[in-house]
Amino acid sequence: MSNTLFRTKNVEQSIKDTEEPEHALRKSLSALDLTVFGVGVIIGTGIFVLTGTAAKDTAGPAVSLSFVVAGVVCALAALCYAEFASTVPVAGSAYTFSYASLGEFPAWIIGWDLVLELALGTAVVAVGWSGYIHSLLDNAGWHLPEAISGRDAATGFGFDILAALLVLVLTAILVLGMKLSARVTSVVVAVKVAVVLIVIVAGAFFIDGDNYDPFVPKEQPVAAGGNLKAPLIQLIFGWAPSDFGVMGIFTAASVVFFAFIGFDVVATAAEETRHPQRDVPRGILGSLVICTALYVAVSIVVTGMQKYSALSVDAPLADAFKSTGHPWFAGLISFGAAVGLTTVCMILLLGQARVFFAMSRDGLLPRFFSHTHPRFRTPYRPTILLGVVIAIIAGFTSLSELAELVNIGTLFAFIVVAISVIILRRTRPDLPRAFRTPLVPFVPVLSVLASLWLMLNLPAETWLRFAIWMAIGFVVYFLYGRTHSRLALREQATTTGTPGTGATGTP
Repeated sequence: MSNTLFRTKNVEQSIKDTEEPEHALRKSLSALDLTVFGVGVIIGTGIFVLTGTAAKDTAGPAVSLSFVVAGVVCALAALCYAEFASTVPVAGSAYTFSYASLGEFPAWIIGWDLVLELALGTAVVAVGWSGYIHSLLDNAGWHLPEAISGRDAATGFGFDILAALLVLVLTAILVLGMKLSARVTSVVVAVKVAVVLIVIVAGAFFIDGDNYDPFVPKEQPVAAGGNLKAPLIQLIFGWAPSDFGVMGIFTAASVVFFAFIGFDVVATAAEETRHPQRDVPRGILGSLVICTALYVAVSIVVTGMQKYSALSVDAPLADAFKSTGHPWFAGLISFGAAVGLTTVCMILLLGQARVFFAMSRDGLLPRFFSHTHPRFRTPYRPTILLGVVIAIIAGFTSLSELAELVNIGTLFAFIVVAISVIILRRTRPDLPRAFRTPLVPFVPVLSVLASLWLMLNLPAETWLRFAIWMAIGFVVYFLYGRTHSRLALREQATTTGTPGTGATGTP
């Protein structure tokens, strides 16, 4: 049984499967498209909200260094993703990479993890977008009818029509083609990056040097706690990271890391890239460098405009401009946030559909979902299914606490990809690698340790929810995936000498 759980799908077979006409995706993306996708999904509410939270509660003006630390953690993972995406240019990202190195069962687990991560991420972002739209309309004096105004703030009941409608519209765009999606994303990303640059340049004129003193506030120990909302590292070792001081910089890094979530989605589009060996690494690393620079610049500006202890948690950038007597920028920032969330939602939905499509093509999920549209060459069946499901979830659920599952899922994927790089280097040193992760195994091991550290700083209840979702995944795999796997059917056909289903790649 252990042999079947850890059977691997070789890289050559993975690439061959992408050439089957009814399961092939159209190659239309360039390095610029991928970089735009990366910037589009990374820059969201994080740049507008997390800066104030991290500065006020844990790092002070040194939050800019926290963004650097978080960026380094992501860069370590990005180097590993870049090697795999250039070596195995197949849809599915970490799922496909682990299938080629760790085996079928670990690949299923990471695919199941990614389905949760990207689905909840899309729903949470859609709800956030709806909130910004309501705020903008209210500020303009336009009040939506009560029937479509969303949930009641007090009871939490109701249906958020705007959030659901956004998901459905973006689903339609993704079905119509990746090039159209890239064009829409390019326009929206240009708008929100322009807003961010305006904020940086304008805010620089209102910086007061006294607000940077002290740059690293004095350390303040955090009281020990024992409930499930406490970080797991505190429950295990009876110790919690300190607020402020040098350790506060690293604690804040585990908070602002969430602002970087999404760059790995670029790898899911490898199969739809014209020159994946060259362009995917450029897209991944380029988008990460651009966003890290913008994050650091924004954090320096906002902590210079207003004392870190006075920053608001909900809208630090907007309120910082209000404190300097320029409330007009608050509306501009809200507009930038709303526009930014549109692309975040679309690219997360794109990534999830590609992971689902790849798992279906391998037989681990029903093969019905692995057929591409005859005209648009997009995975329209999983895109429509997931779009409808996520629209319903976004409409009915606030997901405020479940949002942390997105973070633990992302970090878990980082760890799996880093380990996979080491294993594939040993098992398949002959593979042509257009991009090679430097200093293997040092960089992948460092990536594992850095990701694990941030995971340990997440609440224990997040780990519990994650474990429950993984347990459900175990059941689904053993009841369906293990027996319907195309690898299993090919092995069966080889053993019996008869052409079984999947031996020729047909459903």
